[in-house]
This record gives sequence, C-alpha cells and structure tokens, in this order.
Amino acid sequence: MILVFGGLASGKREYVKNELGYTDADISEDIYGGAPVLYNLHELINTDADSERYFDELLKKEVVICNDISCGIVPLDRAEREKREAVGRLLIRLAAEAKSVVRIQCGLAQIIKG
Repeated sequence: MILVFGGLASGKREYVKNELGYTDADISEDIYGGAPVLYNLHELINTDADSERYFDELLKKEVVICNDISCGIVPLDRAEREKREAVGRLLIRLAAEAKSVVRIQCGLAQIIKG
C-alpha cells in the first residue's frame, strides 16, 4: 500500500493519477468498493474505533489518500480534536505498514518512505 497525504487541494489526487498511473475510475471514497485507490480517508475516521474497524481493509488498498488535518489551529470542539487525533494515530499505523509514504505540498511530492 502507498500512503499519500498532504493538505487540502495540495495535489494528492493529481499525483496519484499522473505519477502512479491511476484513473478517476480507480479512485473512490468507498472503502469497501472495488477501487484500488481510497480517497479522503480523513472523512471516514471520527474515533479510534473507526480506525480499528477499517485498518485491515485499508491495508488491502493499493493507494490510500488522506488530507493532513494535523496542522493549523486546534479546534475548540472536543469531537473535532478527537477526530484529528484519531486520524493522526491511524496515519502513523498506516505509514508503518506502507511500502511507500508520500507527502504532497504545493503539487510537489516528497517521498518519506520507500
């Protein structure tokens, strides 16, 4: 599995299509769909329980794309803070298992692992 993460509108989807060779048809936000690329992982995770529920399925994907929601102002809302923390912990676990980890900033790829 390749983990691709970065800020909102940083070029993650374009990287996966242009550099990794996937098409729009290969990319889905449905974790249980047959698409090899999962887009918007951060939208699926609200708690650590969500992370546990989806972890094994995520490892089956060829590419997982997630917004980096760990930067910026810490939300006042407790649920939003817990979501941010849950996503962060999940990204740590996925990065450990991934064959490659790519951070996208301003459309530029930084290979962190692999």
